[in-house]
Amino acid sequence: MSAPIAFDDVAQALAAGGSTVHAAEAHGCLCGALCARRVCLPAEWLEELLPDGPAPGTPVAVTTAGPLKSLFDQSRAVLEAREMEFEPLLPPDEAALDERVEALGAWAQGFLYGFGAAGPFKPGTLSTTVAEVLTDFAEVARAGAVGSESVEIEEGALAELVEFVRVGVQLVYDELADLRAAQATSTVRH
Repeated sequence: MSAPIAFDDVAQALAAGGSTVHAAEAHGCLCGALCARRVCLPAEWLEELLPDGPAPGTPVAVTTAGPLKSLFDQSRAVLEAREMEFEPLLPPDEAALDERVEALGAWAQGFLYGFGAAGPFKPGTLSTTVAEVLTDFAEVARAGAVGSESVEIEEGALAELVEFVRVGVQLVYDELADLRAAQATSTVRH
């Protein structure tokens, strides 16, 4: 696996492109779409992040290369490899605990948005396992206030949630392989 994409690099690329989307939320949105759709193109993801197009004067590399393109390519490759190497894009461990908790909530919210916006699933087509993971991600999206427990307990709880999300995404991706394969190859969204 290639080196992970740095959270700050993605955040800077988004800001340079005129996006106000949180870097973690952007990655969650991407991963949700990758789990739900057979064909997910980088341009579609960037359209979600930059609905008005790149800000005037935005370097072409922000949208066609650089950290956003690398994040897209790496996320797809890691999920397709099915080797449990997936990691949600979150601030580094050196960042403040509340910042990392907020980012995890934003990541889960982005995943649910990306999954819902991209998913052509009819009611009852998702397995119980996938439905439970999505329900749990909705709870993670509400992650908030820190400071009620000791730092060690809260760090441990965050680590457990990150691990749950990491495994949950790969599980959803793997569980939906047959449904994705059965989708038409059209990239038109409805």
